[in-house]
Amino acid sequence: MAADVENTPDARRTAPLAPLPNHRDVNTPWWQELWRRHAHITTPLRARGLQCDIEFGLSAYIVRVPLPDDSYLIIGPPQEPSSERPPGDPEGWIATREHPDDQALFEVLYDSAPSGDAGVPQRAEARHGGSAQPLIEALDHRLAQLGLLPHPVLPHESPHVHPAQAPPEPTRAPDDQAAANRAPSYVYGGAMLALTGRLNGAESLADAAALLHQVLDPVNGLLERLGEFFEAAGEKAKEAEEDDGFDLSYDLADAAAEIRNLGEVLHVAEDRMRALTPLVPTPRLHSTTARAPSLPPRALPPAQPRHTR
Repeated sequence: MAADVENTPDARRTAPLAPLPNHRDVNTPWWQELWRRHAHITTPLRARGLQCDIEFGLSAYIVRVPLPDDSYLIIGPPQEPSSERPPGDPEGWIATREHPDDQALFEVLYDSAPSGDAGVPQRAEARHGGSAQPLIEALDHRLAQLGLLPHPVLPHESPHVHPAQAPPEPTRAPDDQAAANRAPSYVYGGAMLALTGRLNGAESLADAAALLHQVLDPVNGLLERLGEFFEAAGEKAKEAEEDDGFDLSYDLADAAAEIRNLGEVLHVAEDRMRALTPLVPTPRLHSTTARAPSLPPRALPPAQPRHTR
């Protein structure tokens, strides 16, 4: 049937990656090295139809993403104080939405940077540090709310972010797409990532508590189901004739017990989340004014001046 053909993996629609920036630095080795170091950020955004570029901010390299409404995203590490970490591997990411002609439009979409002020509570996403996946999930949620995703991620598309292993080939865009098509799909891990994305984008602590309930409910929650999974895996291991099958079954049973114990430890986390008082975050300002960068040893050559394009 036609519907069956359309639902087969080979027939699924996959949008092409957004094109590379149009400036001469794209063909230089130093820019391609910067691009490679940020591919775990740029590739999933390009898959959503968003063009990206790498620029130098106040004290570190940033990813700049123009949006359809003429606003733009700035994604990078904390600019003040500067960090010695290499480009693309920060201690945390900060993503803001700004507009060149409307200074009132300033929004912090994500901030996983550790707070340097002992009196300022950490944002919820700070636990993710420099991980890219929670950042992409948060951007997905907010940009979808604003209607600014040219190509929203579809349910059958892999939600995973895969760091690039080699520099890009600027003149071979089809190769980029072929690599994206080879990305593996993890249905159950993807479902958990979707739940994490909803938590990152929760508009209230009550919404966050409701998502915790999905994981911690002692009867139908995710942890209980995960415990049952490891128990079943242990029973399956016993079907083997080798002694190691029984040893493995014991390890899996211990894992199930530890998971259930975790649920018991966190059984009041939902109520505690509901009782918290929401905080109004203080915006972190970014500057995209270029100045001479200070890069880690052996990391990259000096930044090149920005060209008008």
